[in-house]
Amino acid sequence: MDGEPTIRPLGRPGDLGWVVKAHGEVYAAEFGWNVEFEALVARIVADYAAGHDPEREAAWIAELGGRPVGCVFVVARDADTAQLRILLVDPAGRGHDLGRRLVAECLAFARRAGYRRMMLWTNHPLAAARHIYLEAGFGLVSEEPHHSFGVDLIGQVYELNLPAAPAARAGAPR
Repeated sequence: MDGEPTIRPLGRPGDLGWVVKAHGEVYAAEFGWNVEFEALVARIVADYAAGHDPEREAAWIAELGGRPVGCVFVVARDADTAQLRILLVDPAGRGHDLGRRLVAECLAFARRAGYRRMMLWTNHPLAAARHIYLEAGFGLVSEEPHHSFGVDLIGQVYELNLPAAPAARAGAPR
């Protein structure tokens, strides 16, 4: 695909369906995961579409040549904790730093929304994503083996504390 990669807010017709379809296809091809995973992604997307709070939750689509090649969601886990969900960069979009850029969008949004921390749940074979999370400052807080999506996996929870934005100094230019 030609063109500069871009990241935009999710919201165009077809975005939600693309997120579900892309996850199903990519994870089946690369990791052998079955439709249980696609169903999980469909539930996450449906919950978001049914009533997210735009002040506290957001999602983005990465595009290359005007076509979607990546996505990520931020949802409220609780009053202080944002959860990064369903990060994906399609093979057609890899090599453009989109994974890092999508995670950076999530972190910036979470800080602006006033969250004190961000967490995520992932699985051990997702090495490229794990590298991005560790590079962004997330730390592994727990692991647990499970059988899901037709395979044996080790689920992993990562967290990152989000320091509060610095308060404006009295008399400082704004």
